[in-house]
Amino acid sequence: MYTELRREVDYGTPASKSVESVTLEIDGESVTVPKGTSLMRAAAEVGIGVPKLCATDSLNAFGSCRLCLIEIEGRKGYPASCTTPAEAGMKVRTQSAKLQQLRQGVMELYMSDHPADCQACSRANGDCELQEMAVAVGLSDVRYGVGGQYGGAHHLNDTKDESNPYFAYDPAKCIVCYRCVRACEETQGTFALTVSSRGFESRIVAGQDQAFMDSECVSCGACVQACPTGSLQEKTIIKLGLPERSVITTCAYCGVGCGFRAEMKGSQVVNMVPWKDGKANEGHSCVKGRFAWGYATHKDRITKPMIRKKISDPWREVSWDEAIDYAAAEFKRLQATYGKDSIGGITSSRCTNEETYLVQKLVRAAFGNNNVDTCARVCHSPTGYGLGQTFGTSAGTQTFKSVEHSDVIMIIGANPTDAHPVFAS
Repeated sequence: MYTELRREVDYGTPASKSVESVTLEIDGESVTVPKGTSLMRAAAEVGIGVPKLCATDSLNAFGSCRLCLIEIEGRKGYPASCTTPAEAGMKVRTQSAKLQQLRQGVMELYMSDHPADCQACSRANGDCELQEMAVAVGLSDVRYGVGGQYGGAHHLNDTKDESNPYFAYDPAKCIVCYRCVRACEETQGTFALTVSSRGFESRIVAGQDQAFMDSECVSCGACVQACPTGSLQEKTIIKLGLPERSVITTCAYCGVGCGFRAEMKGSQVVNMVPWKDGKANEGHSCVKGRFAWGYATHKDRITKPMIRKKISDPWREVSWDEAIDYAAAEFKRLQATYGKDSIGGITSSRCTNEETYLVQKLVRAAFGNNNVDTCARVCHSPTGYGLGQTFGTSAGTQTFKSVEHSDVIMIIGANPTDAHPVFAS
């Protein structure tokens, strides 16, 4: 499925699971949402955008950037919409002259300690939330900066960390929004990132102020996915530039079946982004699916069909029509010589359900027999037998999300953190 490259909708905070609902008014529009929904998400549900930098719907609300301030009728101050729950009867304003002034002031401080290199930044003009929010709040000038009349302390000369082979960390572009730290904690569960020092000296660090590759980082990419600036960036995007379109696909490294958006420029893969609507991974990934896709363009990859009549013959490149005709003729010859049951099909455990279905359809409808299997059955035959005897079916009986409701999980003969990292996290 080819799609125009566009950022997936981000509601700012996770959805509330409450069965109760509340009705309120936002910018004069009536809104009904589940109880516990943040005002930011309630606004987003009806297409009202509230500026944000530290908020994203894959992480719990944090309230550190102070850009999402709103006004509530009858209440003093300007609360953060990401941490304020919607209540029945509320009347909320997301736009006013005062809110614009406050937001511009906050954004001006962020930009005063940020490199003015948007033209050369690989995230600018389409993939930088900081730049997008500066435009959204109407920031046209920065009175503070480096050197000159208003020059002050800054972090623009901080050293880049390029130790990780897949992404680079540029602390000069970091706004210390904590999104990467929270992603490492909440999404991945590795706790490899933290914030060092306090106040203006606060900096994101890996491990015990180590290089990324020397820390506990597992290169899952959750921090890169969460970063709203160019501070954490894939090296492929730095090298190749921003992609132009995306294709929804399924990772085949293990049996979890993570959904991805393969972001491309022409026919070239630029990066792999975990798909938020992926039912297995829900926007998360491991190092294999996120970064280990070099085989797609590897020089040893076979991209054209080849045939040979004997194992001692050299491979010969042919057209697809000739290859398919040759394979069909050989299947017919074998069945004519040795009988209908002489051939069959076996699928890899890395195949999708749809691919496996097509193979069994070919075997049963075209070959005329039931000689079809999958290698997943071989390694999972004990578990399949156990499930069948216990629950009446050899297939899994629960979804991945059911694990969240478990008090105790017994694992026998498996190592999910290595074999199925996304499920384990």
